[in-house]
Amino acid sequence: MTAHVRSTDFVETSAGRLPATVAAIPVEVTPKAANDQGDGPVPAAHENTDQPTPRSRFAGLAEKSGEWLANIVPPLLVVLALGLIWEMAFSSPTASLPPPSKIWAEAKDLILDPFFVMGPQDIGLGLRVMTSLQRVAIGFGLAAIVGVLLGALVGQSVWAMRGLDPVFQVLRTVPPLAWLPISLAGFRDANPSAIFVIFITSIWPIIINTAVGIRNIPQDYRNVAAVLRLNQVEFFWRIMIPSAAPYIFTGLRIGIGLSWLAIVAAEMLTGGVGIGFFIWDAWNSSRLPDIVVALFYIGVVGFVLDRLVAFAGQIATRGTAAS
Repeated sequence: MTAHVRSTDFVETSAGRLPATVAAIPVEVTPKAANDQGDGPVPAAHENTDQPTPRSRFAGLAEKSGEWLANIVPPLLVVLALGLIWEMAFSSPTASLPPPSKIWAEAKDLILDPFFVMGPQDIGLGLRVMTSLQRVAIGFGLAAIVGVLLGALVGQSVWAMRGLDPVFQVLRTVPPLAWLPISLAGFRDANPSAIFVIFITSIWPIIINTAVGIRNIPQDYRNVAAVLRLNQVEFFWRIMIPSAAPYIFTGLRIGIGLSWLAIVAAEMLTGGVGIGFFIWDAWNSSRLPDIVVALFYIGVVGFVLDRLVAFAGQIATRGTAAS
């Protein structure tokens, strides 16, 4: 028997000489392999772009909505539960406090129209709140300026701290209303007296927190200031204020809350058209629903003031201040 051997054809390929039958097998080249071989750029279909897809945008929006609902829904549920308990507890005609249904029936005009003007003393709660906020702005603004300067002095100077800190610790324990007779005797007018009470009440946390922040400035910052030969003004603006900003804004947040507390208490005694005098006048007239609505206004405004100062602190300190 004779064996017949078929000659094999070879072809030149990039991998060397291969049999024609092997070289004819199609080879799928991945984009990475194509790049490694220098065969040109990756096809556009395989390019990894940073453009967000509609699905990723929807996922991001859904995540933000979920966070928003997580922050809003629980307080609303708590408020509704408390309102329901309140309504059931004081629904009796002999109850000492009005239920929410009675408050709405008798004081809904104060809720729906907070800016009405019916006379010099008959105005909406929105206008009364704005009058009180004007006094708070003046008193708290002065307290912020003076408090930061005094706090920087106490924090920077050992002798100033030894001399002034004990005095501050004693004066800050005096209740706000205890200053009112002194201010009335000194200013002989209700409006500046109320502003002084706001000032003297809110300045102490600003001084104390600023002094703590100044004392906690890293020594490296002080060494850099000495190398650059910064004068006292430049050191104050470029080193002290930026370094102590988180502490300063913590004091400002405490101070704005105390300012709002002080003005409501002071207006109850000084009179005028502020929110505090409205509560006192409603009490004398036995209008308890009006008092409850005014308390709601006071709480909301106080919360907004705190969040505004906190937001300003977040911007000024680039997120290092306490939120």
